[in-house]
Amino acid sequence: MAEERRITQRGLWFDEFETGVVYEHRPGRTLTEADDVLFTTLTMNTQALHLDAHWAAGTEFGERLVNSMMTLATIVGMSTGQLTNGTIVANLGFSLVEFPAPMRHGDTLYGETRVLETRPSRSRPGQGIVTLEHIGRNQDGIVVARAVRAVLMQGRPA
Repeated sequence: MAEERRITQRGLWFDEFETGVVYEHRPGRTLTEADDVLFTTLTMNTQALHLDAHWAAGTEFGERLVNSMMTLATIVGMSTGQLTNGTIVANLGFSLVEFPAPMRHGDTLYGETRVLETRPSRSRPGQGIVTLEHIGRNQDGIVVARAVRAVLMQGRPA
């Protein structure tokens, strides 16, 4: 029997990133009330807008909203399998995080990532810095989150 070819899922090596390419992360993730309450309490965020239905009913939104940090964590997490799984060295930081519209319980979040810039590392041969723009949209296509992040990526092994 011939030796079979095996492929292990991984992120991209530094040299595989192309500026301007947009990666769509599917499937989407429907964020439930249970998800939101668990995330909010695990992170010790006592914001009533996420936990107190009676209080939140009196806000301009009329109901509790999904914790924006959960939205951010989910769109970054969605990108991992395609882009950084096993190939990232470090998350260097975020230069922009914004939430132009709220996520509500039961909304479905879809993520996409655009490669904004790549450059070889000046101090780490064989590695490079990639600047990514993560965008989260709800089921209606409305942008609910946007973040720009820099990551240090491994180059392709020799």
